[in-house]
Amino acid sequence: MKILLTIKKKYISPRFDLTSEVLVALCEDHQILGNPRTILMTRPSSEELCALIIKERVNTVVCGGIEESHLQYLVWKKIQVIDSVVGPYSEALKAVTGGFLTPGIILPGAKQRSKEE
Repeated sequence: MKILLTIKKKYISPRFDLTSEVLVALCEDHQILGNPRTILMTRPSSEELCALIIKERVNTVVCGGIEESHLQYLVWKKIQVIDSVVGPYSEALKAVTGGFLTPGIILPGAKQRSKEE
């Protein structure tokens, strides 16, 4: 399974359409294979991000907020979308590989972020 997470600094990007950096990881039997790789996009664009997701043959997308049209497009392409995720992308990656990441989840590390800001 190939997983793509939209990221901003150490966190899941709050908006799909403003994402300019993604993390791509391979997962098998609840384990991450190799080192996840980071891809920097030339500019934030939902259309380019969807094209990248298709090109990379991603099975699961983890993101913050996403417009309904892009969500429906990805679902139509048979890609699982776990949206409205809040918190550090490292925690989200562990949760999705463990099989317990759900849409709308606020990860424990999200509380630390509000203390830092």
